[in-house]
Amino acid sequence: MNYAVKVSYIGKNYSGWQVQPDALSVQEVIEEVLAKIEGSQVRITGAGRTDKGVNSWGQVASFRLSKNIIPEKLRLAMNFYLPDDIRIMSTAAVPDDFSARYSALSREYRYFIYHDWVCPPMLNNFVWWRKGQDWDMNTAREACKMIQGRHNFRAFCRAGECPDDPFRTIDSLKIRTRGRLSVISVKAQSFLTNMVRIIVGNIDSVSLGKKSLSWLEGLLSGDERSESAMTVPACGLWFWRVNYSSNLKVFDKPS
Repeated sequence: MNYAVKVSYIGKNYSGWQVQPDALSVQEVIEEVLAKIEGSQVRITGAGRTDKGVNSWGQVASFRLSKNIIPEKLRLAMNFYLPDDIRIMSTAAVPDDFSARYSALSREYRYFIYHDWVCPPMLNNFVWWRKGQDWDMNTAREACKMIQGRHNFRAFCRAGECPDDPFRTIDSLKIRTRGRLSVISVKAQSFLTNMVRIIVGNIDSVSLGKKSLSWLEGLLSGDERSESAMTVPACGLWFWRVNYSSNLKVFDKPS
């Protein structure tokens, strides 16, 4: 039986989603739990990778079990064994050819920024506390419009890890505000390494007046990473949602 699960987790204590040597990952923890349920090793496929410290609201993973388990019972069993900072929010039986990664049409990330001299302690590890730094929101929105579409994102990729083809298409990039909180939502089929965090870093630079919109436009022409702004902290980034075909109802309730 082929299953899909929606996974929420706090990334603080993990090296990221992907299994890595000599470091604890979210994928490894979930696979160990599934091995207890299955009685043998189980490999899972995630819809996307997240780096160390990045959180998830709606990561999706798929895997096969030899046992036919009612999805709700599988969710309860997995959460019984999982630590409190990893939760299976939904489970579903899916078609045999479904892959959390390859069946995905797009992925959405959200980045949370708190602008104030004081940050509520309950937001620690979940937002980027931008101490006393207020953005010009009109400039931030102009930057978002500029970054949307297909561009050469070489300057938006971790140095040394840029692929031969650095072109990507941003389907949607929006910013919303709620009091002192700003939320940047970005949706695309695929991303480069650290791409979302570097996008936010560049928006931060122009929104504070440190750089101009014309500078940002130049970055989108294929400048090197060294010409770009900082990579913002991982704690503010959330893997928010994975979108699949409307004909494929992986979960009844959207993220």
